[in-house]
Parts: sequence; C-alpha cells; structure tokens
Amino acid sequence: MANGAFYPDILEQACELYKPVLVYFSQILKSSASSEMLLVEISKLTQTWMRIQLLRVFRKYVSPNTSVEMLKAKNKIQMVCDTFGKDFRPINVVQRKFNQRPLPDEALCAVLWEYKDRGQKGYSLTETFFDMFQSKFPEYSIEGPKRAGADVQLKDVFQDYPNPSRPVDFVIRNKNNEVLAIGLARYDSDRGGAQEDDRTGGYNNCAKEILSYVAKKNLKTKVIFLNDGPGLLLGSMWDDYSKLEKIDQTKVMVLTLRMFSERLTKKWLNS
Repeated sequence: MANGAFYPDILEQACELYKPVLVYFSQILKSSASSEMLLVEISKLTQTWMRIQLLRVFRKYVSPNTSVEMLKAKNKIQMVCDTFGKDFRPINVVQRKFNQRPLPDEALCAVLWEYKDRGQKGYSLTETFFDMFQSKFPEYSIEGPKRAGADVQLKDVFQDYPNPSRPVDFVIRNKNNEVLAIGLARYDSDRGGAQEDDRTGGYNNCAKEILSYVAKKNLKTKVIFLNDGPGLLLGSMWDDYSKLEKIDQTKVMVLTLRMFSERLTKKWLNS
C-alpha cells in the first residue's frame, strides 16, 4: 500500500486524464460574465467527477481561500458567492491567466493528479483487514464500509448511545449478535505535528467515551485502533498511539496489519 507513482513519470497520464477537464473549464470560462457566474455554471454540472475537478481548477484560479468541500455543496453556492465573492479574482484576469498557460497545463495536471488516489490507501487498509479478519474468524461478522462508504454510527449499533454523532469504521459481532469490538481505521501516509496530536487526542476521547458506555451497560465490547502507513514513524506518533492502550489494556488495542495474526485473538475478543 505504500507504493506511489514516480515523478515525472505520471505527467503523461495526468495530462491525458485532465485535459478534458481543462478544455471544459476553458469553454465555461469564455462564456462567463463574472467569476461568480463561472462558479454557478460549474455547479450546474450533474456529472460528479467532472464537477469536482472543475471546482478544483476554479479554486486554484479564482478563490484559493475556499475549500473544495465547501464548493461541492450546490445549495451553498450563493452563500459562498456572498461571503467570498469579494475576494474572487476578476473574470478578465482569470481568462488572461488561463490563456497564458498551455493546454493541457502540465503543472496543473500534476496538482490534480495528487488528488486522484487520495483515500485509496485507507480503503485498501480496511479492505485487507476485513479479508484477513473474515479468514481468521469465520464465525464472527465484521460490519462497515469495506472500501468507500458511510461510516457506522454508534447510535445505530447501541440504541441508547449518548453521542448521536460518533462515527466508527467497523463493528465486530459474534454469532449471538453481541458487539465484541468497535474499530477505527486510518492509513497514515504522512502525518506529524498538530495533525498527529489531533488524531491521537481524538482517539483518546473516543476510547474513553466508548468504554464509559460499555462499563455502564456491563458489556465486554473492546476498542480497536487499526493504523498503518509510513506516517506512524514520524516523530512520537507511534509512541502516542501505543499509549492509548494504557487507558485499559484489556479493552483497547492498537493494531497494524503486521500485528494482526499475533495480537488480535479470539481470547482477547471474548475476554
């Protein structure tokens, strides 16, 4: 999962993939009377993949202060225009700057390529884990999105769970439908500093919240944090992850795929 594409080898493929996006952007750009109208016209597109790519190009050329996630919400386009429109680059400047670049623009295609596989390693991590788990424990079930998909909400697992907005990545049950473990999975390709603190701090709060509920209900449900990737080697990240088990070593497990066979056992799940 750690393998990546080499530069500049990716440029030919990137230009081939994103040239239609830039051509489409050029067409809409020519017919737009303002930068706000350009955004409105892009948001009308029904083909999701193309619309997202056009929004990424829009953000680079017109409004780097807005996030693509914000722009993706069609019902918020007017709000974005009202709030950020005053800082949009004027349409005549956008047109001039765009026309000064080659078509396809290698540099912009390379930037767009960086988004192409975002999240894919995380999907591969959960898919591999699900396959390994079902092979080792065929008598148990594992629920959740194997690759892309909506998170499992704990309010749907435990009807009276106190935090209605607590998402998790997988749920492990025995043949009696009892919840043996709740799991969160992340692939850390490159992380450190404040992001590292946020991740492990969030994990800490999550574990304590779940275990508090489990204790009140006298359940034997455990918490599994599945993490993998070279980002684990940055700074104190692995040390911070391993400290999570100190919350309760009988109830919390930090796991990588290489640790799976040795650490995750039927005895631990059922204890």
